[in-house]
Amino acid sequence: VQLQASGGGLVQPGGSLRLSCAASGLTSNSPSMGWFRQAPGKEREFVAGLRWADNNRFYAHAVKGRFAISRDNAQNTMYLQMNNLKLEDTAVYYCALYDRSLNSGSFYNPRLFDYWGQGTQVTVSS
Repeated sequence: VQLQASGGGLVQPGGSLRLSCAASGLTSNSPSMGWFRQAPGKEREFVAGLRWADNNRFYAHAVKGRFAISRDNAQNTMYLQMNNLKLEDTAVYYCALYDRSLNSGSFYNPRLFDYWGQGTQVTVSS
């Protein structure tokens, strides 16, 4: 399995970005995928997750109502639409995949995810 993340960049506070994560070599038709982020000097943290089996979506409290996770079934691509970006959203964003369904609480644990994209930098600055 390979994950290719893209879409990061520099944006002003209040702006929007859309991240993409293209998955190839999938061996499961019911994986769980997520977005994590890591700011300098901080641990990697969960941002949003999507369980393919039932299309349930999960969000960290800090981004709920501003970010939206989605997927394109045909292209095996996951997206993260980020609106009303704040300074504290600045981080390297990673997409990740676990090849089975996770319960909601397990999405918060990055150690459960087997595959990771290379990361894409999101910088929110005025």
